[in-house]
Amino acid sequence: MDLYLFDFDETLYDYDFRIRLPSLSVLTGVSQYRLAKDWWAAGFEKRAEAGEWSTSEEYLAEFNRQTGARLTLEGWRETRMLASTRIPGSVDALRTAATLGTVGVLTNNPAPFAESFAIMAPDVAELVGENVLVSSGLGVRKPDAEIYRLAMDRFGASPENTFFTDDSASNVAGADAVGIHGYQIEWVKNEPVTDSLLAAVRAFAERA
Repeated sequence: MDLYLFDFDETLYDYDFRIRLPSLSVLTGVSQYRLAKDWWAAGFEKRAEAGEWSTSEEYLAEFNRQTGARLTLEGWRETRMLASTRIPGSVDALRTAATLGTVGVLTNNPAPFAESFAIMAPDVAELVGENVLVSSGLGVRKPDAEIYRLAMDRFGASPENTFFTDDSASNVAGADAVGIHGYQIEWVKNEPVTDSLLAAVRAFAERA
């Protein structure tokens, strides 16, 4: 059976850091400048996505230590949801893929994302069930080849029977490099072109 893997941010849901950062600042009382400088610019978020802090408790403890905040899991989730907007056409493409094979999410995100996923994106969770692969839990980020191999191993899939879509060209190239059929979702004038994504899903299912 074919495997269809979808990225989450900017693929299934739009994610706007310009909304999240000020909402985090208001919630924690820490300036946007300090939050951005001491956590994101300092590289801690990418380290978290790669699994350095593999639980929500560890992530939040390090975030608070580095920024001086007192962020809770509920606060993390609240600000993440404020900055995330469902992309209906992409979710429809995922729904179509679910009728054609096994579907899952493969995303670069920290541990609180995995714990919060079903609450943040119940429509996607309904379609993929437990098939949510988060980089922090796998210990490696896209576009490293290992993350795609781990994902295929999880489902017993082969590269030639795996479809992967992402908004990032480098992440799609990483999938292509291990033999997966990669498709980069297009964004035109700040809008995702979801008709093309749906067509790509159907074309993969109908390949010779």
